Parts: sequence; C-alpha cells; structure tokens
Amino acid sequence: MRAPGVSRHYPDRVRRVSGGLLVAGTSSDAGKSVLVAGLCRWLARQGVRVAPFKAQNMSNNSVVTPDGGEIGRAQALQAAAAGLVPSVRFNPVLLKPGGDRTSQVVLLGKVIGHTSALSYRDRKPELFQTVLSTLEGLRAEYDVVVCEGAGSPTEINLRRTDIANMGLARAADLPVIVVGDIDRGGVFAHLYGTVALLSPADQALVAGFVINKFRGDPALLRPGLDQLHDLTGRRVLGVLPWNADLWLDAEDSLSYTADGVVGRPLPPVGEQWLRVAVVRLPRISNGTDVEALACEPGVSVRFVTEPSRLADADLVVIPGSKATVHDLEWLRHNGLADAIIDHGRRGLPVAGICGGFQMLGTRITDSYESGAGEVPGLGLLDVEFEFQRDKILRRPDGFVFGHPATGYEIHHGTVVDQPADGLVTLPDGTPEGVLSGAIAGTHWHGLLENDEPRRALLDWAAGHAGRPGFRPAPGTSFAAVREAQLDLLGDLVAEHMDTDVLRGLLAEGAPSGLPVLPPGAP
Repeated sequence: MRAPGVSRHYPDRVRRVSGGLLVAGTSSDAGKSVLVAGLCRWLARQGVRVAPFKAQNMSNNSVVTPDGGEIGRAQALQAAAAGLVPSVRFNPVLLKPGGDRTSQVVLLGKVIGHTSALSYRDRKPELFQTVLSTLEGLRAEYDVVVCEGAGSPTEINLRRTDIANMGLARAADLPVIVVGDIDRGGVFAHLYGTVALLSPADQALVAGFVINKFRGDPALLRPGLDQLHDLTGRRVLGVLPWNADLWLDAEDSLSYTADGVVGRPLPPVGEQWLRVAVVRLPRISNGTDVEALACEPGVSVRFVTEPSRLADADLVVIPGSKATVHDLEWLRHNGLADAIIDHGRRGLPVAGICGGFQMLGTRITDSYESGAGEVPGLGLLDVEFEFQRDKILRRPDGFVFGHPATGYEIHHGTVVDQPADGLVTLPDGTPEGVLSGAIAGTHWHGLLENDEPRRALLDWAAGHAGRPGFRPAPGTSFAAVREAQLDLLGDLVAEHMDTDVLRGLLAEGAPSGLPVLPPGAP
C-alpha cells in the first residue's frame, strides 16, 4: 500500500547496489529509532538478512550484549526486530552523559575514557575508522544494514567531524531518508530546511521523506506532500499514523506523556489499583526498567520530579543513574529524599535499581564517578557501596521469590558487605541485592521483564502498601507485549510506506539528478 501522493518509481538510477540505508531525523525523538525497528521487522519478515546500525548513540539507556559489551537500548530493540541477538557491532560508539559537559565513551562495548564536547571532536577521526570498518563487516555479512542517524543531520556547526549522519552516508554511499514528527508542528519547514542547509554532495544522498505521528485524514496532507515534492524534487515515502500502542522502550523518560504517565494503564483484575511513582532523576539511566510494570493491568506508573507526587503512591521506585552521587544530592535539594525516607519508614514499599539501589544504602564511597569520596545515603537499607574504576558488565541469572530470573548489570558501584537477605539468589545460593521488609534493591536491570518475578514483586509491594484488593494479572507476558509492538512497527511500514521505492533505494542507492536546494551548507 502506498502513502498518499507518492509515486512508485524514481528516475533512472546509476549507483551501485547499496544494501544499506540511513534514517536521519529533523531532530532528536523524531522517530528514527522506531522507524529503523519497523524497517528491520518488515525486511526480516520477507526473509531478508537485515541488521541495525547506529554509529554513535548518546544515551544512558543501554543493555549488556551476549558478546560482553554495552550498547544503546534502542539498538537492542532493533536487533530483536531483525530477529538477532544484540551485538556491540550494532552500536560501535556509545556516549553516556554523566554531567552537563562530559560523557563516558564506550567503544565496541567497552569504556575507553571520558570526554568533553570539545575534546571529543578531536577523537572522532580515530573513532570513525572503527565505525566504518564495523559497518563494512556488517554489510559483508547481511543483505541489508539499516542505519540510524543521531539528532539532526543539519547540525552545521558539527558537520566537519560528523560520523553518524551525512558523514557516515557519504563515506559509505548510503541513501538517506529524513523523518519528521508532525506532532511537533512545522514538519514541512523542518523537512525542507534539513535538506536546504546541507552541502550539494550531502543533498545528493537525501532520497525522500517520512512524516511521523500523523493524526487525522491523510487526504488533508496531500497538497502539502505535492508541494514539498515540487519544492525539493523528493517525495514523501510514507505518512505513519500516531499510534497509542507505541510507547515501549522510549529513548529517554521525557518521551512519556506530559503528566509522566507510562504506557496505557489497563483496568485492574482485582478491586484495587497499585500506584507506582518512579523518580525521574536528572541523569536517569535505564528508566525503561519500569515499563514492564506499566504492562500490568491495574498498575499505574508515573514519573515524578517533586515530593507532593509521592503522597498517594503505593510503591516508590528509584531507577538507575549515570551520576549516582549528583542525583542523590538533587533528591536532597528538592525534598524528594525526605519524602522517600518518610515513605519507607512508614512501612510502605520502596525499590531501588542500580544507582537507585546505591542511594538507598547508608553510605557511598565514590572516588571515580563523581570524586566526592564518602557520601551518606538515604539509610533505608543497611548496606554500603564503594565505586570501582572498572565498570561491571554482566548478564546473570538467578531466582526471585523462588522464580527463575535473568537480568543485566552495568555499574561501577559495588556492595561492600553483601547482606544475607538478597532480593535475588544466584544459582550457587549467593544472595544479590537486598530485601529488608518493605525496602528492596538490586543492581539488575531488566529484572522486571521476567513475568513470574515481576508478579511476585507486585504482590510484595501490594502487601506492604495495604492494597489487599490488588491482584496481578496471571497471563501478562512482557515478551509478547514487546513482540506485538515490533510487529505493529513492521505493519506500519508495510501499510503506510512506499515499499517499492524502499526496495529500490536498498538495491540501487539514491537516484541521480536530485535537485540542490539553496542556500546549501554555509
């Protein structure tokens, strides 16, 4: 099925077989990640050997891969869409912001140091060689590699050292489609301007557009689509409708609704709701951990940033942080620390994940991440933490309340003396994390994606919160929910994009003779 106002054929193509495509965006959160996932699922359904690729990702949402490294969570989701296990090759450069001006640099899954925005510019040429060799290896192994850009390709102040957008497209001869979010307004100006500020050589690779999150009758867009084609010589290859079911695996917690609600809460199976307040830390890491809770009927999950929003919460969750000590200071500064302590001391449940777990202890000694030395924790768990120079990356398995569970660990902070009452029990009987009355903590990300452990934890929370009428739904499968979302993304590509043109771009690259828009790059 074609998008409205688009043709099925381009002019004569003269480029070599591409086997690749770059999805760029008019801005961050325009829809690049989900479109790449949708393209991967659409292609994989047809038996195409397809892999995702993001040269450089800046995100604190990451996963540990089976090959022992760390990549952006979005690339792990795209790998799942392609039917692959995640690999460090799918995201060779990962930047994890730890402050306003510095980031941890992860290359092929391993930390190689920290950098500022200015010093990173000098490191890019060396990193780019790794990016290109990794992409070359993937293109030799797979039929198609669908690449995701970063931010906007028209950051004219950064173009000279770009390794993720047009710099990558030029070096690898990739056709480019640009996606814009119509929900933000001004999408035609965004699409036109994105091309018009590129150099002629960059513009030659931009082969078309995609409009994302459209609400309403597509026929109303037809005049705009036609005019955009007349102005740019490039067609809109698809108009993807807004869909309320697409909310899992957000790139950051700001992608959720304005009131902080996660997902689309379903009515409870029992007589009562369970209300979960998740602290939206300034440097939140893997906030997506709580999305599995939001898949459960009767569980209302909301991100909060100030103390009053904890007043009616049953369970408070402190998620991971890329800057644990700094975010703990933020909790104290805005009054959330006192509210969390009060919540826990009243016997109501509090759970911490990774950095949040560390904040719940009595003391943190950090000479590496923040350099702050000894810092008092919230004191809700009788455990101390010490930060190590080397990052721990693991994919462990164990048991939670007797149920088998898996997860992954990404942290510098370690428990000084592991208490006997662990939230998780490892296969050899060793405890991990802490479970003390109504307070629980673990370093395991992804723990809540395990169905039976998640239901057991919800029972634990409801019991301490005084919610006897809450009952976990017996049949919720988080894996099935995620697969359904990936299938939906594949359906949207198949039904709302010009798939004939997409196949042509993948086979032959960008068409020749595309017009150059003024003014071009300065």
